[in-house]
Formats: sequence, C-alpha cells, structure tokens
Amino acid sequence: MYNVAIVGCGVIGNRLAEAFAANEDTSVYAACDLVESRVESFAAEYDCAAFTDYEAMIDDDAVDIVYAGVPPTVHHEVVEAAIGADKAVICEKPIAEDAAVGADIVALEESTDQPTAVNLPFRYTPGVRELIDRVEAGDIGEPQRIELTFRFPQWPREWQDVEWLAGHEQGGPLREVGTHYLFGVQEAFAGIEWVNAEIDYTAPGRYEESITGYFGVEGIGGTIDLLTDCGTDEENSMTVVGTEGTLKLLDWFRLAENAEGEDQTVVVDDAGDSTGRLVEEFVAALDGEGGDLVSFAEANRVQHVVDALFESDGESLAVSTN
Repeated sequence: MYNVAIVGCGVIGNRLAEAFAANEDTSVYAACDLVESRVESFAAEYDCAAFTDYEAMIDDDAVDIVYAGVPPTVHHEVVEAAIGADKAVICEKPIAEDAAVGADIVALEESTDQPTAVNLPFRYTPGVRELIDRVEAGDIGEPQRIELTFRFPQWPREWQDVEWLAGHEQGGPLREVGTHYLFGVQEAFAGIEWVNAEIDYTAPGRYEESITGYFGVEGIGGTIDLLTDCGTDEENSMTVVGTEGTLKLLDWFRLAENAEGEDQTVVVDDAGDSTGRLVEEFVAALDGEGGDLVSFAEANRVQHVVDALFESDGESLAVSTN
C-alpha cells in the first residue's frame, strides 16, 4: 500500500483523493492546505492526517507519493521538497507559470529515480485516443487543419472560486484550459513548431478576453480562437480537418466524425476514468512495471507553446524545444 500526501485541498485535489482512495494499492494518508477549516474537512472525509505546513507533511517517512495540487507559482517549491525527501510526485498542470521555471522542475525530475508525472488526462481520455488512432490510420485522409476553439461566458468559471485564476501571472483560460488541448495536439501530431497570436486582456495583469492565433505542426496549419465573457455557451473543442473527413473532440471527451458528404456522427461518448487511470499507471511505475505517465519534460514542451503565444504579439515565433 502506497501512502499519498495531498498538497492543496481544492476541486482537483479532491478529485485526485477520490481516485487514490478508490485504488486498492493507494491510501490517502495526509493532506495539507493553508486554510485550516478546508483541510480539516478534507481530512475528516478521507480519514487522514491534516497539515497546514506541507514540508512537515512531506518529511513524514510514511509518505510515498506527493500530489502537488497548488497554484502554478507554488509547483516548484512543493516538487523540490518532495523530490528532496525522495518521494514520488504527481504535479498538477500547467507544470509552472512559465517554461523557465518548468525547466528547473524538469531538472528535478532528472535528478530522481522516483516516478514523476503531470496530471494531463488527455493521455488516457478514450475520445482523444480514438482521434489519434483514426488520424494515424488515415481515416480522414491527409490532415489539413487543426482548430482549437474556446468560449467562456464567465471566467473564472462559477465553480472555480480562487482569485489567482483571474490573474495573468499564473491563471487565465489559455494556461488553465488551453494547456490540455495544446497537449492534445502534441499527443496527436508532434511538438508545435511556431505560433503567431494577437491577445487582448480584460485589464492589465488580468486574464485574456480574446486570442486569435495560428500555429504549425508537421507542416499542418492550426488556429486558436478564444473568447471570454461572451454571450454563448462554454465550448472547448479540437477539430482536425482532413482531405476525406473531419474529427472533432468536444465537451472534453466526446468525439464526432464527419465523413466526406455525410452528417456528423458521435463515435465516442465515454468520458472514461482518466484520473483513476493516472493512479493505476503511477502505481505500475512504483511497482517497477513501466507506467504510461506524462513526464515533466512533456508538460514543459506544452508550456513553451503557451509562453510563445503570450510573447508573439502578432508576430510568428519559433517554439523552443529546450
């Protein structure tokens, strides 16, 4: 049995805790949050120890796994403490507030023999895997365009009750949601090679109001179209247009196809249990049996794309691979 310490008792921290509690090989051993009432409630639910000092929790010899579910600017210090204490680590996405800090976290990954992973669930989402398989099989012919579309009538969304998500330093929809879909492009094709975007912000130091951008990968052109505070339903989608058909991932997990001359058909309507799968793969890695995990290095390649989009200011920029 592997004992898990949860750092950050927010929405995603609870989601990971549920998955760890459900797995027969892991147990929620301890939790930490700066808000004492929150961690006490969390600890009562999972019958675990409560801390407000994550370093004291991580130093407990009984802890095997640390989950860093804190804001991006805190990832580095939590990961560094966990790896310094020789613990296995799962870090929330994005890996950091920028790729320079992300590179330092990658160096920490390279310094340890313990398993490490970033929580990017598209690695395990059935609709994403089916999209990749169909593209590779040539079901839509030669891919011609990749389209990423995001609409947020409210940001942060109603259930996201943390102020940092509204700030540009570490929040905003491109980092919080776009990271997933840019990772999806990276999974389906390869690393994005260049970007060009115009970005408008809601206010200085605040989140994005609009992104109109372009990118290139493996000779295929891509578009990114994002709006917040708009009069429409929320949308998060990735569309791959080919010479013989189209595949569209919508609502995070639902995959639809349009064969040439035919109406759209939903081919995958299963969200799966990506968090449970992450835990299973992490346990496999701890047991020395491999484990299909998103590495810190893979996550930081996505962060390089996010950084380049923010920096491009209407000019084409090559995306760093370092």
